[in-house]
Amino acid sequence: MNRRKCVRIDLSRKRPLGLKIDQALLLVHNELIHENLTVSWLSDYCYQCLHQDLVSVPMSNASGKPSIVAVAVDSQHPVTLQLNGSRAGREFPRIHYHFGEFGNYSLVVKSFDSSTKMISCDIIINESPVNSHLPILYAFLIYMGVLSILTVGHVFVIINPVRNWFYKKLHPGDTDHLINSELGSPTRTDSTSSDVPATTWTISQRRLRSLDTFRGLSLIIMVFVNYGGGKYWFFKHQSWNVSWGNLRIPGVLQRLGFTYLVVAVLELGFAKAVAENDTLETPYFALRDILLYWPQWVFILTLEAIWLGLTFLLIVPGCPREGGSSVCDLIACGGEFVLQIPKEQQNLALLFILKPFNSIALQRPMAFCFLSSGYLGPGGIGDFGKYPNCTGGAAGYIDHLLLGEKHIYQHPSSNVLYQTTVAYDPEGILGTINSIFMAFLGLQAGKIFLFYKDQHKKIMSRFFIWSVVMGIISAILTKCSKDEGFIPANKNLCTMFQCTECRYSTYNKQTTILDSP
Repeated sequence: MNRRKCVRIDLSRKRPLGLKIDQALLLVHNELIHENLTVSWLSDYCYQCLHQDLVSVPMSNASGKPSIVAVAVDSQHPVTLQLNGSRAGREFPRIHYHFGEFGNYSLVVKSFDSSTKMISCDIIINESPVNSHLPILYAFLIYMGVLSILTVGHVFVIINPVRNWFYKKLHPGDTDHLINSELGSPTRTDSTSSDVPATTWTISQRRLRSLDTFRGLSLIIMVFVNYGGGKYWFFKHQSWNVSWGNLRIPGVLQRLGFTYLVVAVLELGFAKAVAENDTLETPYFALRDILLYWPQWVFILTLEAIWLGLTFLLIVPGCPREGGSSVCDLIACGGEFVLQIPKEQQNLALLFILKPFNSIALQRPMAFCFLSSGYLGPGGIGDFGKYPNCTGGAAGYIDHLLLGEKHIYQHPSSNVLYQTTVAYDPEGILGTINSIFMAFLGLQAGKIFLFYKDQHKKIMSRFFIWSVVMGIISAILTKCSKDEGFIPANKNLCTMFQCTECRYSTYNKQTTILDSP
């Protein structure tokens, strides 16, 4: 395990040398006589992880003269510090603390007296941390101020006297035009005696302002995040010059291109014209935007079934097999694979085999077995370090199998917090299935605009219903928790929750924008 590097101390500076963003300075004071001290740490954000070594502090040789070592600690999330001494019998407490960014802290470790084995650990704030969230607060207040001014201005402008006054001030030269338009110009001939044909006015096609507004907001946020996001950790991806030999094959543009291709082909193949003479008496009128495209839904749900099957039923080397030992065992015997199935499990109905084996000899008269894996963890030090090379489970394994390790992303976000060592691509093959599902749900939003054209209340109610449905599905999949759900919220895996949650947010925002003046 990697130890943290000590930083150079310069307390005269507001930001000590060696500190980076989202870090704080911790001075560990070891006042224990003739006993070395080891400090390890664990982030609250790291689910079921092992403690990692932080720093070792040598013993103090004299009372009142502690040994001091400085180290940089993480300030993104609360951490738990575990202290251990070199002598047996000592009871060291655990310290749970949330350090502030660029703060200066001291951890003083000492014993109560020479006759007791109890240890005292106190954290002292030498210099208060900075509030790095103030720029976000200031930006929010500025935008809210501008929005308030525009809203108040809109209210005043709709008042006729105020609107006329502003118009006269902004367009003083139009007064004569208004008079001539009402009373007629002395030099203007009678329109009835003119042979000039009447002007034909054409109405330009209107754009959906709500959709344009949503697109603009999405692009602003996307550009801001992609260009560093102000170096804030919550704007980064979640923790979890090249040669052709190591060229990355999958990527976000490749995924988007393939996703749009599949959805476009699906729409062109099964699209139906919207009949303008549809009436409320049409069977299942309220569900016509779904039932008319039932082949598309069958195709999409089939893709989701494939994703679920591969994710939870594929046998992945190095990953846990929940119930595998009690259901069946896959044993290598002389280069051949023998499948053993207990009698009590012979009524199971499925057998999933990743690669063709040389031969499968059944020890008992049954040919079906059900292996459940479904690992969705980050690997590394997660899950108490049991599966260090199982990052992403089936999603990572399929990419390694079909693309090769050198052709996928080598620096996933999980290697920072979970210290993973294997390559993993967040834009991999298996996650593309859910990208297609997500794009299809976006296409469904477009169908709502087509079927309920100029019917704003119905569009709003439709989006509201979809947002409620997507929200309920998301809550069920995650059990309303971060790590304990059936399918967690995970962008790296592009899980099914990612689709339902994103579309819940999209439909909800569309409802809000449509409702705004």
